[in-house]
Amino acid sequence: MIQTIKTTPFGDQKPGTSGLRNRVSVYQQTNYVENYLQAIFDSLEGFVGQTLVIGGDRRFYNDVAIQTAIRMAAANGFSKVMVGQNGLLSTPAASHVIRHYRAFGGLVLSASHNPGGPDGDFGIKYNVGNGGPAPEKITNAVYDRTQEIDSYKTIDAPDVALDQIGVQRSGDMVVEVIDPVADYAALMETLFDFAAIEDLFASGFTMTFDAMNAITGPYAHAILENRLGAPKGTVKNGAPLPDFGKGHPDPNLVYCKDMFDLLMTAAGPDFGAASDGDGDRNLIIGKYRFVTPSDSLALLAANAHLAPGYKAGIAGIARSMPTSAAADRVAEKLGIAMHETPTGWKFFGNLLDAGRVTICGEESAGTGSNHVREKDGLWAVLLWLNIVAARKQSVDEIVREHWAIYGRNYYTRHDYEEVDATIASKLVDDLRAQLPGLVGQNFGEDLQVAYANDFKYHDPVDGSISVKQGIRIGFANGSRIVLRLSGTGTVGATLRLYLERYEAADGRHDLDTQVALEPLIKLSEQFAGIKQRTGRQEPSVIT
Repeated sequence: MIQTIKTTPFGDQKPGTSGLRNRVSVYQQTNYVENYLQAIFDSLEGFVGQTLVIGGDRRFYNDVAIQTAIRMAAANGFSKVMVGQNGLLSTPAASHVIRHYRAFGGLVLSASHNPGGPDGDFGIKYNVGNGGPAPEKITNAVYDRTQEIDSYKTIDAPDVALDQIGVQRSGDMVVEVIDPVADYAALMETLFDFAAIEDLFASGFTMTFDAMNAITGPYAHAILENRLGAPKGTVKNGAPLPDFGKGHPDPNLVYCKDMFDLLMTAAGPDFGAASDGDGDRNLIIGKYRFVTPSDSLALLAANAHLAPGYKAGIAGIARSMPTSAAADRVAEKLGIAMHETPTGWKFFGNLLDAGRVTICGEESAGTGSNHVREKDGLWAVLLWLNIVAARKQSVDEIVREHWAIYGRNYYTRHDYEEVDATIASKLVDDLRAQLPGLVGQNFGEDLQVAYANDFKYHDPVDGSISVKQGIRIGFANGSRIVLRLSGTGTVGATLRLYLERYEAADGRHDLDTQVALEPLIKLSEQFAGIKQRTGRQEPSVIT
């Protein structure tokens, strides 16, 4: 029987670039989850009798929220829910399940790379029928609805046995608990030369994969070890845990420092990789060579034709605005389109659906292709393995040859986390006010400002416009300074500073990144005064 429960609005339920993220303690408030889910359902049309996909990364509170979502889906008119066994589905796998089974949409319960556990973060994101994150017109409608909601619908039904694969019911609605890995693994086998990668491992090639006690553990065990023949133990921290083993499931050089240190020694394996909380980010390290996410995007695009799923070539490349221009040079050489979008994977969806691009990427360790509508960490790892197997070269050799052809984009990101939100907003506003007067000015050798603006995106497919997507200061020599506020944190504000300098194909490619970018680091402080205004002498994280 459907129940209508009275409620009152919460003022903080505005979705960010990847859904609504907040502390677990916030989500545990009475009716907090229910209000947000009902606001999502109230903002959608035409779903009665349709299928909804639900899954997450097993972070703390997923089990409670999934049962709530199932009951509310039944009350709101869905005829079927498909949910991963034990509530598990990586974000890219959820995207694939939505697409593969032609579901109406899906709920992804994750806070991505944010910490988990009772004192950690939680999140809910709605994905539309193409498998991608909801566009702004839907997320804006959801937020508007959260501010006026006065009731939600649910049913009085027992919990679904999420550990049992098969068909059950919640009220009158069918609930199918599925193997979270099977469909995704089958898709990967259509894209990559599994036989060549299997031969690579059989030849003695070694790797380590850190699943960070997050969602990709079961996927990596099934594909890398069980299917491709990587030795048992290749996958580390492979059991998804509610608190990620008290770790921080963000695959960067801070939280994967031990892996980096190992790969920089003769005793280390040939290849190292990691993925994050919900499986959509990646870290790639070869022996003696860390591959930046921006370079990885460019290298994957340049070599994608070596994998069977992309042997016909790629239609185009898209990157988020803060991501380095390394991929632009690949697009130019290949004679294909290059699209620059705001940060957030949802902006790639229209381009992918329209067939304008095949491979997309963001500097925040996310790359993917038209196989799903999310970034995909394990996909990137498998494509790298396919490239190594086909070229029969080390990662370091592949990277160096790439720079010798395209040049090198020295690139770094400095994060200042949990900054006072008022200070951060004022800092950005003050820098924005300086922009008109910067164009044409010279700041040392080869640093003449060619443009200074706040990035505005015109979607070439649907004509929508997104404004204030990050401050850009570009120089005539191809260097850039970018500053933006991130929407992925849950406490205070995160200031992200991106710095880029281009070195031509015949230039020096062996400089330390921070040394190569030192003039831009100093200039950014002159422009924005981050240290002086925040009191932070160093970034929280440098990537």
